Amino acid sequence: MKRILFLLCFCGNILLAQQTEYVDFKTAKAHILFGDAFDGELNGAISYKFEVLKDTDSIFIDAKGFQSVKYSLDRKLEDSTYNGNQIIVKYPFKSNTSHELLIAWETKPQKAIYFVKKGKNQHEQIWTQGQGKYTSNWMPSFDDMNEKVEFDLNIIYREGNEIFSGNQPSIVISNGKLVNKEIAPNSTVWHYDMQQPIPSYLVALAIGKYNKKVEYSKSGIPLEMYYYPEDSLKFEPTYRYTKQMFDFLEEEIGVPYPWQNYKMVPVKDFLYAGMENTSLNIYSDSFVVDSIGFVDKNFVNINAHELAHQWFGDMVTATHGTHHWLQEGFATYYALLAEKDIFGENYYYWRLYEYAEELLAQDKTGQSTSLLDPKSSSTTFYKKGCWVLHILREKVGDKAFRDAVKNYLEKHQFKNVETNDFISEVEKSSGEDLSEFTNKWLNKKELLYNEMIESLKKSKFIQEYLMVDCEMKTSKCKDYLSSWISDEAKSKVISQNRELVKSESFKNSIKVRQSIAQYLNEIPLKMKEDYESLLNDKSYITIETALFNLWRNFPKDRTKYLNQTKDIIGFNNKNMRTLWLTLALITEDYEPENKREYFEELTDYTSPKYGFEVRQNTFQYLNQINACNDDCKANLKQATTHHNWRFKKFAKSLLESK
Repeated sequence: MKRILFLLCFCGNILLAQQTEYVDFKTAKAHILFGDAFDGELNGAISYKFEVLKDTDSIFIDAKGFQSVKYSLDRKLEDSTYNGNQIIVKYPFKSNTSHELLIAWETKPQKAIYFVKKGKNQHEQIWTQGQGKYTSNWMPSFDDMNEKVEFDLNIIYREGNEIFSGNQPSIVISNGKLVNKEIAPNSTVWHYDMQQPIPSYLVALAIGKYNKKVEYSKSGIPLEMYYYPEDSLKFEPTYRYTKQMFDFLEEEIGVPYPWQNYKMVPVKDFLYAGMENTSLNIYSDSFVVDSIGFVDKNFVNINAHELAHQWFGDMVTATHGTHHWLQEGFATYYALLAEKDIFGENYYYWRLYEYAEELLAQDKTGQSTSLLDPKSSSTTFYKKGCWVLHILREKVGDKAFRDAVKNYLEKHQFKNVETNDFISEVEKSSGEDLSEFTNKWLNKKELLYNEMIESLKKSKFIQEYLMVDCEMKTSKCKDYLSSWISDEAKSKVISQNRELVKSESFKNSIKVRQSIAQYLNEIPLKMKEDYESLLNDKSYITIETALFNLWRNFPKDRTKYLNQTKDIIGFNNKNMRTLWLTLALITEDYEPENKREYFEELTDYTSPKYGFEVRQNTFQYLNQINACNDDCKANLKQATTHHNWRFKKFAKSLLESK
């Protein structure tokens, strides 16, 4: 069978940034084919059309570690000049000419595309992560975010692939709109169309077994929400408020959503919480939750953040790291505005307060940096960037701020931007000189914490919270937990002085009861029955904490507590089940006939068949009870090669301690 050519493109950082001054790549049509075996091999072909802006004797495209590369220019010049990092095309290019470059390649990528193999309770998947990893590891593309290209992807798979085994066929999801699906006897080709240019790092694909539901925004944009077939009961809590957030952001930003659709796809063992690939939010399936899990950990903020990026980062993209806050600060701020629309003003100010405290903690360690320092931390880019926009909006007013954002996006749509592009629009709309503001909030590394707190004091909710202080017990403190102060203030009281917790304190909300569970580790006998009621709360964090504390405080009732929580799994990381199994194993008289079965189940959770969060929980528990057997140790050793660097680091550290 004649080899099919295909290509998929991602942009990162071109070897020489000035190439964009000489060449403008316009469109890319790619075909990607995965190998018959589930071994990480792929090959493809991509056709780039570009225009020459200035005379030059060569161009290049990034391609990291490919096994083979061949290309042709204008269907005439054929070559394979490749240095292991770039495909180099040497030719006397003349300005104001147009060309087509066709590239065919084979590779077995080491990063930026990940193959999650099939196993028990595990979803066979392929997914990508371009930002920070460079798409050029699996497809010829650009490691420079200033090179924006319109990508049309054609992804081919064969039904015989291990990843596509099973009764339900897998789905291929990529940027843009699915315009055609060609089904042949042994393969399927999925044709995706984009209509606007994007940087390469935002090109993405996800392949796996999914169902989906579609809603439509007020403006008619399809909102495609994907979920695992067995997670139908988790669909609603996972995607709760999606349409409301989308409609809110379109109206608040004042610029129509710039892409054909918005897709949300959970994947296993993802590197981060979520990623704003254009029109395709790939996110960690740890945020797939049921109605109980929603209370403690949900997809709302991640969903809103990646959605806001579709404007800030995807439609307008920073020229380089110096202006990274234009992406992350804006996404954090607009996600918080969307949550304010859902959860209210108090929630908005509370989150701003938490951001300020996180920035203060960073400042106390001497880690504060300028917002325009490309080496700043995520805390600075995200949280300080958000704060700058909050303060700026207060300074110039709602109308001037919103007009500036709208003008900024419309003027620079599908282009690259720098900080001054935004600030100049705010100055125009407000009529104010913002040079002093820019110097204080953007250029200097000092944290203006006191000014942040003064801004927060506009909220009576925050005023009340700051007023409450029970580190030194006063006469007021004894009544706080039965008063009408906020849940956050009550939690603060409990954290400062747990002696104030009384039986009547348990009559508070689920949030305050969770604080009681977390801070009241030594349970007075007179509050035993009250504390036991925490096992009935609709919160997996509360139940997990309460189970352990009750088990530790009241040894004679351990069987009762274990029986009561026996069937609770918890979050996707099985937080409740792994704790329960551990406690069941070390409770001397509890179901001795089932000890072996429980131990085998717990040990099995360390295997690569499960997500890294499940494995990490289990490794920790088995290590604590000195029960990591040979199978556990073998799985721990395997974990040191995992693609998630945090889990890999954890595994290496634990292995070295043995």
